[in-house]
Amino acid sequence: MLRFDDRVAIVTGAGHGLGRSHALLLAERGAKVVVNDLGGALDGTGASAGPAAEVADLITKNGGQAVASTDDVATPEGARAIVQAAVDAYGKVDIVVNNAGILRDKSFGKMPVEDFDAVLAVHVRGSYLVSQAAYPLMKAAGYGRVVNTSSPAGLFGNFGQANYSTAKMGLVGLTRTIGIEGARNGIKANAIAPIAWTRMTEALLPAEFEAKFTPERVSALVAYLVHESCEASGEVFSVGGGRVARVFVAEGPGWKSDDLTPEAIAGNWDAVMAEQPYVLTAADSMKAML
Repeated sequence: MLRFDDRVAIVTGAGHGLGRSHALLLAERGAKVVVNDLGGALDGTGASAGPAAEVADLITKNGGQAVASTDDVATPEGARAIVQAAVDAYGKVDIVVNNAGILRDKSFGKMPVEDFDAVLAVHVRGSYLVSQAAYPLMKAAGYGRVVNTSSPAGLFGNFGQANYSTAKMGLVGLTRTIGIEGARNGIKANAIAPIAWTRMTEALLPAEFEAKFTPERVSALVAYLVHESCEASGEVFSVGGGRVARVFVAEGPGWKSDDLTPEAIAGNWDAVMAEQPYVLTAADSMKAML
C-alpha cells in the first residue's frame, strides 16, 4: 500500500468535491493535511469557515491529522498563510495539491473582463502563489510534490468557458516549468485533467455520469502522483470514470523551405498539417527548424 506517513500535504479547494476526496484519501493513508477552502459559492463570491472545518473534523474523527484553512489562494498573503498553517502545525510541506477553482461561464462575446480576471486569479494565480510559497521549503528539504488541476476544457476548449479554458491550459505550462526547475531539488510536478461529478460539474454533465465519474476515481491518481515512488514529472493526465491516460502536446514533422512565402505555404498545407512523426519537446522542435 502506498502510504504518506510523516508527509505533510496542502490541498486547496478541499471543502467540496475533488479536493475533499483528495484530502480524505491522503489523510486515510497517513498524511497530515491542511484542508484549505475559502468556503465561497461556485462563482467565488462569499466565504464560510464551514466546508474546510467539516473536512478537517472528519479526518480527525477518523483517526487522522488535519487542520483547516480558509485563506484565499489568489492573494500572496493568503497563499503564505496556507503554507504557514502547515509549518505551524506540522513543521514542513511535502505536497501541494492545487485544486481550488471557481466558475463564471459566459459566451466569449458577452464575458466581462471582471469574470475573466476572477477565474484566472483563482485557478492560475492561486496555483502559482501557493506552489511558490511552498517551494523554498521543498527546495531546502530536497523533496516535493505538486499536482495542478487542469481540465479537458483547457486542453481542448469548451463553449462558454473562455476564462476557465485559458486558466486550465495555463496550468499546463506552469506544471511543466515547475517540473523542469524543480528537478535538481527533487521536486516533481504534474497536472490532472479530471472529469468528475461535483457541484462544479453537475449542471454540465449528464445525470448518468454521477455513479461512474466519482471524485474518488480521480483522487487515486492524485495520490499516486504525490507519492515518493512516482517518478513522473511535467506530465498531464486525463482521468475519470476509472480511466487514466497521458495527455501530451506534440508537434508534427512540418514543412520547411529556404524560400518561404504565403503561396509556398498554401501549396504545401497538407505537409504543414501532417501529424506523424511528431516531436514532443521544445528542443526537438528547434532541431527540426535547423
